Amino acid sequence: VQLVESGGGLGQAGGSLRLSCAASGRIFSITAMNWFRQAPGKQRELVAGITSGGDTNYEDSVKGRFTISRDNAKNTVYLQMNNLKPEDTAVYYCNAEVPPSSNYWGQGTQVTVSS
Repeated sequence: VQLVESGGGLGQAGGSLRLSCAASGRIFSITAMNWFRQAPGKQRELVAGITSGGDTNYEDSVKGRFTISRDNAKNTVYLQMNNLKPEDTAVYYCNAEVPPSSNYWGQGTQVTVSS
């Protein structure tokens, strides 16, 4: 499984950005896809996830602001980020889960939010 992220960049507080993650390879084996982020000096944390059945989950600080979605025809997962805050600044990583225990990662995309 290969994952390629795009859509990061510079945003303003209160603004919006949309991240994309295009999957290729053995995509039929993926059971869930997630977005993680890692800010400088902090551990990588789960931001949002979506299962193959469409169930979603979000980290508390992004609930109501971020939306994860998928386009199966394009093998792409999106993270719509609204009402951005400076604390959202981080490198965002796409992740794919393949049972029983494999995880695949994209290269990461930088999101910087100015106040």
